[in-house]
Amino acid sequence: MFVWDIFRILALENNYLFYYTMRINNQNYCIILAGGKGRRLWPCSRTHRPKQFLDFFGTGRTQLQQTFDRFSKILPQENIFVCTNHEYAPLVREQLTSLHEENLMVEPVNRGTAPSVAWADMRICRRNPDGKVVVVPSDQFVLNEEAFYRNIEEAFDFVTNHDLLLTMGVEPTRPEPGYGYIQKGEPLEEQDFYQVKSFTEKPEREFAQMFMDSGEFLWNTGLIFSNARYLNHCFRRLFPDVLEHIDIHLEKYTIEQEMAFVNEHYPSYPNLSIDRGVLERCEHVCVMKCDFGWADLGTWHSIYECKSQTADDNVVIDSEVMMENSHNNVIKLPKGRLGVISGLEGYIVAEEDNVLLICKKGDSSALVRKYVNEVQIKYGEEYV
Repeated sequence: MFVWDIFRILALENNYLFYYTMRINNQNYCIILAGGKGRRLWPCSRTHRPKQFLDFFGTGRTQLQQTFDRFSKILPQENIFVCTNHEYAPLVREQLTSLHEENLMVEPVNRGTAPSVAWADMRICRRNPDGKVVVVPSDQFVLNEEAFYRNIEEAFDFVTNHDLLLTMGVEPTRPEPGYGYIQKGEPLEEQDFYQVKSFTEKPEREFAQMFMDSGEFLWNTGLIFSNARYLNHCFRRLFPDVLEHIDIHLEKYTIEQEMAFVNEHYPSYPNLSIDRGVLERCEHVCVMKCDFGWADLGTWHSIYECKSQTADDNVVIDSEVMMENSHNNVIKLPKGRLGVISGLEGYIVAEEDNVLLICKKGDSSALVRKYVNEVQIKYGEEYV
């Protein structure tokens, strides 16, 4: 039996007020992924404090906090889990003071998102075998929250009645090489639901243009839904030794004993992402075409596309800047620093601590990864 709590929320979006109704469902759970290093937004996103822990846009809330806030409106907070690694666990505790300690899944070593999600889902299954789960990145931009909550509710309803993995996709608005793409297969009976024909991760720009022109592809938002039992079944089939070993020992353990077991055995787990490790290997995977206005805030170019631009098509992110005869730029400077920019066209200008980055906007994600690797080798960890 579902327990529903219906209430009305007043929200402020795009300088106007709107009302919408949401339902709190105690059967639904969320797993937030917050262990990434966020190097595509270097130098502002750094190893010691990556982008999910930054108030990047000067809103007063970090990206992790905004993601937690977003799901706290539709889920009990005791149903929200956060996966991170031991290096970032203090930051999660500092920023999410209302997160239940037993819902913080701390990897002792980095083994990708698949093992940590498997661990969190196992804990959810022990708590509520009939639960439904959404796995969500901590660094997404949602333009239309009313549509977002409607799509979330539809997705949860869908996996209630189907044993499969469901991912959310949105129509591409540009040939973005920094995103993942999902090729739609056969349509299902439910409107806007399709079988998945293929996944392509971060294609070259010419292929991204072909995908967009074909009308067959959606951007992969990284939001994955399933009922908890079926997700656990997928992990058992893909990682049988790991899951069976955990089952034998963890069923009777306290949280403290469970953590001791995980600390001992986690380094032997496979290093796989939830996308590559699970979505691309499971048989029953579908995609839901969504309309809530989405962007992955993981690259400078995606930030340029989704944020408000000035009359000269510049995006200035929480910075003090004087600009003249400059167009199509992204500017992000530290507090207390004034930028005076003249005659610049199509560049990223970003400064943080001991690094200033100036590069062509273009396919910035590949460029930034290249620079991070070269700087790390030549100058050391303190610059990354």
